[in-house]
Amino acid sequence: MRVSPDLTRIGGETRSSRALFGVPLVIILAVTVVDLHAPPTVHLGPFLIAAPAITASFAGAGGTAAIGALAVAAQVVIGVFHGGLTTANHQAQILALIVISGLVTSFRYVTDRHRRKLSQVRTVAVAAQEVLLRPLPEQVGKLRIASLYLAADEEAQIGGDLYAAVRTEGATRLVIGDVRGKGMAAIGDAAVLIGAFRGSAYRNLSLPGIVDHIDSAMCWNWHHTGGAERNFLESFVTAVVLDVYDDGPVAGMVNCGHPSPLLLHRGEVAMLDVRDPAVPLGLEVLTERDYPVEIFRFEYGDVLVLHTDGVVEARDDSGAFYPLPERLAAWKGGGPQALVDYLHADLLRHTGGVVNDDAAIVVIARSA
Repeated sequence: MRVSPDLTRIGGETRSSRALFGVPLVIILAVTVVDLHAPPTVHLGPFLIAAPAITASFAGAGGTAAIGALAVAAQVVIGVFHGGLTTANHQAQILALIVISGLVTSFRYVTDRHRRKLSQVRTVAVAAQEVLLRPLPEQVGKLRIASLYLAADEEAQIGGDLYAAVRTEGATRLVIGDVRGKGMAAIGDAAVLIGAFRGSAYRNLSLPGIVDHIDSAMCWNWHHTGGAERNFLESFVTAVVLDVYDDGPVAGMVNCGHPSPLLLHRGEVAMLDVRDPAVPLGLEVLTERDYPVEIFRFEYGDVLVLHTDGVVEARDDSGAFYPLPERLAAWKGGGPQALVDYLHADLLRHTGGVVNDDAAIVVIARSA
């Protein structure tokens, strides 16, 4: 996601804001004309301060200063027309208008500097997030893939949920996971897991082998970089790692305490529960033998939906959870991206447009 160019403009004066300059200009013109035709005892000049004050709400410091200068000039014209600038009343009005316009312009200038710095920080953050959680390619091997990530933090694109895909010998390997916790610690743990998953692709490890490798990487990271304040007994990751094989309509899966994927086969939705699930990563010291592989059929025309608990635990106003299997069964068909778009819109409708936890969805379909 790109940062909006509007945030990087010092003045923040876009086409729409330039059109709004008509409002303070009309105020200046109206006050000036009415005051010139009003009796000398009626003073409308103080209303001119509304012009720079309103301008500061949509324009930058330069535009605010320009409107302020016009307002001061209008006050001078009014003063000259009503007996000159030597009267104490007109001098006080002009001085007050100069001071307030200067203050409003100064505040706007400080705000612009803050917005510019915030824009730079957001740009760096977005770049870092996109490096960590790269968008999955639409085609990997013989699979078509689409993905969705909804971060609970409005200022972030990612959190503790994660997914990734790599090619191995004769298969496409995918992972989806959920790091316990939130904030920077969860993002750091997600980065370690994804790095271990991607970095081991060239080694052609078995499915239990890659899960054991990820588990070892997570434990090493927690014990060497977690700090004294971290509770290692509460640090773990739920994950599903699966291989979709090229030479047959089957896939292998290791589930480490993660929500079960859903398989859409000929209009029927099945939950792919494993007979012997493994414990979440990081809770125990395990070996490859502790990660049993579950084999299931994944044929051409089937759709596999991986998700995190932020999807199925999303609630509506009444507190009801999002019924993912039912909504998936009601889908009218299409490609993976169409299904992701459908679930995205439907999930936001269910929650009223806001998710309270990070949520990730990966949809997989076999190519012909």
